[in-house]
Amino acid sequence: MREKLLTVRETAQYLGVTEGEVIDLTEKGTIPAYKVGGVYLRYTKEQLDTVRHKIKPVSQEELTRYSIFEKLGDFFYYNDFYIFSLLIISLLIFLILNFNL
Repeated sequence: MREKLLTVRETAQYLGVTEGEVIDLTEKGTIPAYKVGGVYLRYTKEQLDTVRHKIKPVSQEELTRYSIFEKLGDFFYYNDFYIFSLLIISLLIFLILNFNL
């Protein structure tokens, strides 16, 4: 059975560090990672356990504190297709109603 790969956010929570630190540690080669599609980083718990002792965790307060800009960025990142589709559909409805009268 294949082990589930962790996302950057899940890895940050598992190691007790911020997401930015996970990316920095990955770029430095401290944390082994897999690239999916050349963009998204994924991690295995087995590999994280081998390097966990080298990483200094941050406080729980820092981990749970997300700014409004980070929350908005996540919202638009994960929902951009739906937002764009809603705008296109709204524009089409507007054009149909205005030109049929």
